[in-house]
Amino acid sequence: MAQRTERADALRNRESVLAAADALFADSSSPHSVSMDDIAAAAGVGKGTLFRRFGDRAGLIGAVIAARLEPLQQAVQEAQDVGRSSPRQRVRDLLDASLRFKIENLQLMSAAEDAGLSNPYQAAHYGWWHETLRVALDQVPGVHDAEFTAHALLAAIRADLVVHLINDQKTAPECLRASLAAYIDKVLGNSSDATQHEQ
Repeated sequence: MAQRTERADALRNRESVLAAADALFADSSSPHSVSMDDIAAAAGVGKGTLFRRFGDRAGLIGAVIAARLEPLQQAVQEAQDVGRSSPRQRVRDLLDASLRFKIENLQLMSAAEDAGLSNPYQAAHYGWWHETLRVALDQVPGVHDAEFTAHALLAAIRADLVVHLINDQKTAPECLRASLAAYIDKVLGNSSDATQHEQ
């Protein structure tokens, strides 16, 4: 019983920490200034708990991103499983969903970059996005190498690039989404014959 209670307490502490970190990064005008001390105080736990559970600031930020991504990935997977749209449209929808997530969580993406998480290939969720995209690309006529094309398309929406374009280049989010859609069409080939062949 004591062990079960301890596990329940640890789970509650984890959820409290993630919720506190999520709120602090969302509300802060400068996510780089949010410290482990700030997060521990907001969550009502000792700073040592944070380091034991998440390792360091980068590990904590990665856990917050993963928690935010989970419902999106479930929704995307359900939409992909239904399979009502063409493979080409599924590719567009997948990449647009990932881009919108990064735009909507720009503060968190900035904090991740600052913490050394700008390399997407080390993120736990990257493999899921790549594999889901590769499966859709495999069904698009004319795609020569779905494995490489998935990597190349995901590189166009790296978190650090999105942060740079919006924060530094002042690109409007809707313009960025439109540019991504045009780029996808260019990569896949936007001929009416290809679209009709899919349908």
